[in-house]
Amino acid sequence: MEYSQEDLKQISQKGINEAQVEKQLELFKKGFPFLKLEAAASIQHGIMAPSDADRKKYIEAWESYKNAGHRVVKFVPASGAASRMFKDMFAFVDADYDIPTTDFEKKFFDNISHFAFYNELDTACRKNNGKGISQLIADGQYKAVVENMLKPEGLNYGQLPKGMLLFHNYPEGARTPMEEHLVEGALYAASNNEAHVHFTVSHEHMDYFKQRVAMKADSFAKKYGIRYDISFSEQKPSTDTIAANPDGTPFRNQDGSLLFRPGGHGALIENLNEISADVIFVKNIDNVVPDRLKDETVEWKQIIAGVLVTLQKRAFDYLQLLETGCYNHQQIEEIIRFVQQDLCCRKNNIKELEDAELVMYLKKKLNRPMRVCGVVKNVGEPGGGPFLTYNQDGTVSLQILESSQIDKSNTAYMEMFTKGTHFNPVDLVCAVKDYQDKPFNLPDFVDPTTGFISQKSKDGKPLQALELPGLWNGAMSNWNTIFVEVPLGTFNPVKTVNDLLRSQHQ
Repeated sequence: MEYSQEDLKQISQKGINEAQVEKQLELFKKGFPFLKLEAAASIQHGIMAPSDADRKKYIEAWESYKNAGHRVVKFVPASGAASRMFKDMFAFVDADYDIPTTDFEKKFFDNISHFAFYNELDTACRKNNGKGISQLIADGQYKAVVENMLKPEGLNYGQLPKGMLLFHNYPEGARTPMEEHLVEGALYAASNNEAHVHFTVSHEHMDYFKQRVAMKADSFAKKYGIRYDISFSEQKPSTDTIAANPDGTPFRNQDGSLLFRPGGHGALIENLNEISADVIFVKNIDNVVPDRLKDETVEWKQIIAGVLVTLQKRAFDYLQLLETGCYNHQQIEEIIRFVQQDLCCRKNNIKELEDAELVMYLKKKLNRPMRVCGVVKNVGEPGGGPFLTYNQDGTVSLQILESSQIDKSNTAYMEMFTKGTHFNPVDLVCAVKDYQDKPFNLPDFVDPTTGFISQKSKDGKPLQALELPGLWNGAMSNWNTIFVEVPLGTFNPVKTVNDLLRSQHQ
């Protein structure tokens, strides 16, 4: 492929090189392989369901780990704009009718006073239209209400990041998801009286996000008797991927420049890699509940963190034993059982390995990042599912898969996907240091064959977009993964504005 001087300059400004762009264009031509599945994970096969006694033990394990001076960080991917939340309301503004017609529109207006942003929206309507919400509705000016919610001259909710919208009402005033995450940080992720919270924010919203955090953090710090250490990062331009035409050639903007697009949440493995921590909690910005429902979330966060540090300690002990070279056959058998049963990583021909090969294999499988993922019973929400999957090295281990990674023409696989009992709501706790207390280089553990290609358009022209291996899918493919069943009450995402009307958000 011939690139102009302008192209080469544009490529280098991204922090990438020509060879990387060529490699990406090659992927459009050959595509990504589907994953080979063994089974959907279940309580019988790969998902832990801790008993009451175990839950108590894990909470205690987490408390003692935290109090031993370890550094814990809460990592919140918060760069998404809220525009998708309002897709139906944008459609209403553009519709050729003026009165709510679809079920979605009717539900929105019938319950408008229940939204936490009602008072702010009412103020915006009075300022811009000289009438409050109820008067505009009485006059049939429904679209004016929605425009005040979405447009920059009103609340600008169509452009703001999701973390900045008012989600929940409290006597002292409504709260955003960003504030709810600060509270969560204080409740389960604070160690040494300090809560470290990291938000990934898109470039255009960074200043506004920082201002809002600065306004709110002190009052929560006082309330919970802690200090906050709050940091921010942006998705790196070097993780953007080139867009292609349907024929696989580079897609160009109207001015002739190459089009690069953000590579999806998988790009955040680079941000995660720069966090200085022993343990990192990862949870989406919109999966929050008001204080009255937080106890369950906090309890289960402590449980999955307790599972993590308990299993990590065993892995470290075994690694130190293998390092000494002084072990017996019985101890090796015990380590094999731990890798196969507790870490759910199986190798079919393990019995055929020579002693030296076996020890090398066990070291490799023990000495890698570890994550515990909360999974909930499948209730038909969109999301990745927990599976037992074949890896590049022929082993079978637990992975989180998206539907795009599954061969839809394989009826057995599709049955596994549709009949899976659980799915993963992005509820992770990660251990990112090795047994010698050195941080792992997380990009080393990404499976680059697990990206996918999606169909998009720009300026009315179709294009193909390259999505990097997802943060909790292929980007963590070569980690040790443990699944724990958590209650459905810990999962309350907000995908559309009307989800805020669910009882959990009221």
